[in-house]
Amino acid sequence: MKIALRLLLALTLALAVSACRKDTTPEVTEPKPAPVEQPEPVETVAAPDPRDYSDARNFDNPESLLSKRVIYFDFDKSEVKAEYRSILAAHAAYMASSSTAAVTLESHADERGTREYNLGLGERRGNAVKGLLSAGGARGGQMDVVSYGEERPVCRVSNEDCWWKNRRVEVVYTAR
Repeated sequence: MKIALRLLLALTLALAVSACRKDTTPEVTEPKPAPVEQPEPVETVAAPDPRDYSDARNFDNPESLLSKRVIYFDFDKSEVKAEYRSILAAHAAYMASSSTAAVTLESHADERGTREYNLGLGERRGNAVKGLLSAGGARGGQMDVVSYGEERPVCRVSNEDCWWKNRRVEVVYTAR
């Protein structure tokens, strides 16, 4: 009976030890895939056609003629050069398509000549630009001409490279 009791005790102890024993075999689990981030939807807008002169977005498009708003003149002349006529035609087309568009034509001259002469020359240059815009479809009420003469130069050096920059009319939109 002692042997049977010992055997029973050993068996109970073995069962108790095996019941408390941890399973040390690693559990094989499949790795979870990383969460896929959904990109935010991107709104795309087609770039404006640079030849569509009724689209106001072309004012900031360097490929469009509407982004060019300075017309330069030869010395002592008020005739618009042929190279600037297409620019003015684009602005006239925009103004014709937009009844709310309004511009101020700011005319300038270089420092040569008297103050009065340069104011008059600036006025003639502004009116020449206004005439071409009107011929292209802009209405007279959409345009104002202001002559600054030699009072607002963009370059102050007294040489031809600088003077030609001051002989100009700037097309300034006051309403688009």
